Amino acid sequence: MSIRIKMLLSFTGMVVISLLFVLFTASLYTIAATGDLQSFRDIYKVHYQVNPLTDQGEAIFQELKYTAKNSPDDLQDVVLLREYDMKLRVEKSGLFVRRESHQIFESLTFNQPELGRALPPYDLNNNQIRSTFNISERFYAYAKFDFTFSDGERGSVFVIRERSPVAELTRKLLPVMSLLLIGVLIVTNLLLYRWITRSFIKPLNQLKDSAERIKEGNLAFQLKRNSNDEVGQLSEAFESMRNQLQRSNELRKLDEQNRKELISNISHDLRTPITNIKGYIEGIRDGVANTPEKMESYVNIIHAKAVSMDKLVDELFLYSKLDLNQEPFLFKTVDIVDFLEDSIEELRYDMEGKGVVFGWFNHAAGPVMASVDLDKLQRTVVNIVDNALKYMETDGQRRFGITLDADSEWITMAFMDNGKGIPEEALPHIFERFYRTEPSRNSATGGSGLGLAIARQIIDGHGGLIWAESEKGAGTTIFIQLKRLTEEEVRHGESQHIDH
Repeated sequence: MSIRIKMLLSFTGMVVISLLFVLFTASLYTIAATGDLQSFRDIYKVHYQVNPLTDQGEAIFQELKYTAKNSPDDLQDVVLLREYDMKLRVEKSGLFVRRESHQIFESLTFNQPELGRALPPYDLNNNQIRSTFNISERFYAYAKFDFTFSDGERGSVFVIRERSPVAELTRKLLPVMSLLLIGVLIVTNLLLYRWITRSFIKPLNQLKDSAERIKEGNLAFQLKRNSNDEVGQLSEAFESMRNQLQRSNELRKLDEQNRKELISNISHDLRTPITNIKGYIEGIRDGVANTPEKMESYVNIIHAKAVSMDKLVDELFLYSKLDLNQEPFLFKTVDIVDFLEDSIEELRYDMEGKGVVFGWFNHAAGPVMASVDLDKLQRTVVNIVDNALKYMETDGQRRFGITLDADSEWITMAFMDNGKGIPEEALPHIFERFYRTEPSRNSATGGSGLGLAIARQIIDGHGGLIWAESEKGAGTTIFIQLKRLTEEEVRHGESQHIDH
């Protein structure tokens, strides 16, 4: 059974139970008031119509009724009637006695000139001895008994009690109000069902359709939140789940593509030196290296290729550990100025030996303190310099420079060369693993393609930033930004730690 049908049945049941409860309560009230189970058919009538008198008034009425049956002429005795009327006054009731030819007695309790004309006609069968009547805006309930005097003339004895007109209005309106109540409950049921269906069933159907689309592998859609209730929150959570699945699916496809590219790149970069080594070893086996000089040359080439392969494996292993956050960082508080000056001393002779003019420009005043891993930051500088030297092709003199700037929050290092520059479309990808601007993947000029990728991983591990700017034919500048320590942090030995 669907939720829609269950809700319809539940609302209908609510209406039916409410009506039955109203009817049951009214019937119990009537039975309790009258003590007569058969009065259930008069459930809409009020208590005073069925039993208009008090207990004492009812007892007096029964005495008068007995007198009317056995000694009807006694009811013409005004003194006796006055005694009964005095008793009825205590119960806020009054006595009225008539005969066909004239009025015998009327209680002074009422002071109502039109009372005689408002009373019901004679009914010697006494089919209805209790009822109500109105005189203008005044409302009365009565108990009566019709009888015959000894001379054959008809007579009636009434015990009358004035009641509130609101009660009579209620009695008259009770059937209408009951029907109106039933109508209101039914309309409310329909409106509530429609509202719940629109705000609950419709979003659930949308969730069901979305789940079917996800099951079919379609994640390219959007589930809109239509309300702020629990169903709306469920839709929002479902949409968040869909977004996560879509991102996970995209990342999975990207990882799969990267895995394929990684395997392809590793295969290519290892195949070339392995092929060269095999070729030279076969040359040695075939006797091509028939002189000591050729043998030494072959051995040196084989050694160089083995060293290149070993370096590639080391870089790949380091990149993988950095990528998986498995490489620990050992942070120390150091002066970046001293660090760069020490690094420059190690690099200067190598660059000058290759004919590169080197420049060092420190624009920071005083020490510039930061929390860094010295070995890894040194590895970053070496990778950037090596990458610049490999691509520094220019018609004039080759130049390379390092500058240092610092403000109150950040330390900025810039590594500049005057090489041929990097194409604009390649600039966003130079920090990706195995990426080379030249498609031939010539390791003699392009390296392993992991140097800048490792540099980015190391700077990310420091919580810093690394990026490149380049102009075609004018050169390339690689920037590194690290968080600067305040004097208070340095004084108290505090440093910034990155969780790995």
